[in-house]
Amino acid sequence: MYDPAQLRTFLAVAQTLSFTQAARRLGVRQSTVSQHVRRLEDATGRQLFARDTHSVDLTEDGEAMLGFARSILQAHERASAFFTGTRLRGRLRFGASEDFVLTRLPEILEAFRRDHPEVELELTVELSGTLHQQLEAGRLDLVLAKRRAGDTHGEVVWRDALTWIGAPQLRIDPERPVPLIVFPPPGITRARALEVLEEHGRSWRVSCTSTSLSGLVAAARAGLGVMAHTRGLIPPGLAPVPARAGLPELGDVDFVLLQGRNRGRAQEAADALAASILAGGDRLHRGISGRESA
Repeated sequence: MYDPAQLRTFLAVAQTLSFTQAARRLGVRQSTVSQHVRRLEDATGRQLFARDTHSVDLTEDGEAMLGFARSILQAHERASAFFTGTRLRGRLRFGASEDFVLTRLPEILEAFRRDHPEVELELTVELSGTLHQQLEAGRLDLVLAKRRAGDTHGEVVWRDALTWIGAPQLRIDPERPVPLIVFPPPGITRARALEVLEEHGRSWRVSCTSTSLSGLVAAARAGLGVMAHTRGLIPPGLAPVPARAGLPELGDVDFVLLQGRNRGRAQEAADALAASILAGGDRLHRGISGRESA
């Protein structure tokens, strides 16, 4: 009843909330994306997206379709692998940014290992900026991380807004430097936070630096300051800083998959893991905030 190609298109739109970005990810025309979504909506008899000229969002039926689409595609891929007799082997060096430490990424990795037991998966968790450097140096095969400002390469898993967050009781004095809780260089959110504050003439001071997301969250919960963070991954116990604090907008950030240049024996395994992450990308952020996010 449901065409796998249409379901893949649906997931791409649901994760990027953009028909244009979905077309780029899938390597098809935007008209093809629109056609696939329309045919899937015809097949379900439901509207899956609420869209106008400026925005795209999932309807309640679209949210429900997410789980069905993932399950159908996973079953389709397992059946294909079984009957073609393909078994992936080799070593795959995968890097994930600190943002995903407490999300549902482990579930995606667990399913991948179950489906491909002969792949030797090595996981590196680091700052996005560090992962970019390691990928460029040939020390990683696949990376899931934030995209650096100005970069255009990589497959977009999803786009989200950055926002200032802190303890609910925190109050920011507009007459004093903004107390910042940040990753050390080359943290991408750190660079964005300092850039926008400088552009808007707001003075700042660093109140906490840590390479660990858990350390930053603990400092924020203690009321030591504010941190720039992805809106869809706000940790429990923290909240967006109210607009009355007068902090400048941070803009959007893209989470992307990037593959290494030297695509040898790890290529097939990297492609398979990338497909798994793209198929379940919405699980990394949608519905997580306040429960199991980081």
